[in-house]
Amino acid sequence: MKIAVVGTGYVGLVTGTCFAEVGIDVTCIDIDQKKIDNLKQGILPIYEPGLEEIVSRNVDAGRLHFSTNLGEAIQECDVAFIAVGTPPGEDGSADLKYVLAVARSIGENMTDYCVVVTKSTVPVGTAAKVRREIEAALERRDADIEFDVASNPEFLKEGAAIDDFLKPDRIVVGVSSERAEDVMSKLYKPFLLNGHPIIFMDIPSAEMTKYAANSMLATKISFMNDIANLCEIMGADVNMVRRGIGSDARIGHRFIYPGIGYGGSCFPKDVKALIRTASENGYDMQVLKAVESVNEAQKSVLFDKVSKHFGGELKGKKMAIWGLSFKPKTDDMREAPSLVIIEKLLNAGCSVSAYDPVAIQEAKHSLGDTITYAKDPFEALIDADALLVVTEWPEFRAPNFGVVGKLMKEKAIFDGRNIYDAKELAELGYTYHCIGIKTAHKEPASV
Repeated sequence: MKIAVVGTGYVGLVTGTCFAEVGIDVTCIDIDQKKIDNLKQGILPIYEPGLEEIVSRNVDAGRLHFSTNLGEAIQECDVAFIAVGTPPGEDGSADLKYVLAVARSIGENMTDYCVVVTKSTVPVGTAAKVRREIEAALERRDADIEFDVASNPEFLKEGAAIDDFLKPDRIVVGVSSERAEDVMSKLYKPFLLNGHPIIFMDIPSAEMTKYAANSMLATKISFMNDIANLCEIMGADVNMVRRGIGSDARIGHRFIYPGIGYGGSCFPKDVKALIRTASENGYDMQVLKAVESVNEAQKSVLFDKVSKHFGGELKGKKMAIWGLSFKPKTDDMREAPSLVIIEKLLNAGCSVSAYDPVAIQEAKHSLGDTITYAKDPFEALIDADALLVVTEWPEFRAPNFGVVGKLMKEKAIFDGRNIYDAKELAELGYTYHCIGIKTAHKEPASV
């Protein structure tokens, strides 16, 4: 079996590489010649743990290929995945121009039966639009070629995408024919040998499943952040509350950690797109609108704590930032809370020194030279008036607080991810602010 994956971004590259890993012949296609040239040399456009090694292994084995020639790849493949970007428009709707352009190109070049699969996150009804684009292209060629369209949404967590693909919780596939179901069953058979379920359904349901899943997870995050803010006002400890509700099997422990809001390429875009889809069909998604509103407000919570701590006098203060990416184990800066926090700090007259293990180059695309980029966490702390922990990278979890305190002007920590022990820091003389717990402070002690 041969497949083509159009788009070598996060979803496309992980998808193509993981299919190659189980022995399938894969060609990944992109219109960006430089990106393809880099991939052929082993230079990846994204950071994802383990991905570089697997790409190299499968290229060497002759199972994974990179090309800009869509026409050639389509003529030889059994399944073609569309995995290009669907950026949000100003109104929150998903922009399908890239998806439909690929569909059009497939119709212009296919020579035999093929299952065309939307892998990109797309609104309900997109598969039907893809089908119409392909049919129109075939009509212009006066070509009578059978094909099927399917929907196969991805459920990849950045930072754990390889395991998510190779050991999936579930595989969701929307089809409209038995032939397409047979092809997709054969394609995914290597992933089913360990009991991972494949769920076949109609195409609109598959398209909706992706949005519903991400919106539910976003809802849990915003709900917990709302509870955390109330805990702080009422004197409750959100960590205790989280443990109490998480022990209920109906709720569970995942995605109920308070913080400074979600970001990334999925949750913000998908929540907006589902709200927009509902609006276009005469329905008001009241819960999701609240989820989005809470999340946007939560990105400012850490700055508000800093401003309150310094009595609103922030001009001339130096702030150290630990973590820039929206979550650990990725360099993704899309919708990252750090961008909101840094913008507010700069507007208030602060200088910012930031460190992130992998996201500094990506951050420079958004922040340029408006901040200083440190070589390591401790360099960022030199003469800082406060430390803001924005991303919970493992290397930030147990720093030498004796060294930290000696490097900083003031021993103030603003922990946006609740990774430190408030009592311990208070005993070491720090003022410690986190999410959902009242500020811990003690007079400075010897360190």
